[in-house]
Amino acid sequence: METTSDLDDIARYADHALAGLPEPFNELCEDILLEVTDWPPDEVLADLDIDDPCDLTGLYEGIPLTEKSSAHPTPFPDRIWLYAEPILAEWRDRKSVTLQDLVAHIVVHEVAHHFGWSDAEIAQIDRWWE
Repeated sequence: METTSDLDDIARYADHALAGLPEPFNELCEDILLEVTDWPPDEVLADLDIDDPCDLTGLYEGIPLTEKSSAHPTPFPDRIWLYAEPILAEWRDRKSVTLQDLVAHIVVHEVAHHFGWSDAEIAQIDRWWE
């Protein structure tokens, strides 16, 4: 298990990445909550059909802006979940990127979901895993 300082570092890097988004994106993301925890919950992994918990570093939980309506208020705030252990495992495996850059990349990926982008659409312009 990693230390609390790892969770704190990841949370700090995530906050910095979210706050550093250019306008108008920054303003459209100010109500997103960032949550950092060690591992994705088993029920999340099962829902996403993911066998290896290290395969999930982040998750957007909410209603994308493209689907929101003022006539139907969102019952819960949008959240970006960051999973520290998978993030740290990927960071150790890559060896070519800083932890701060990796966290920022994951945050931006999850923010793209907030704006209605699918994983396939994100992958067309972001070949990060290569």
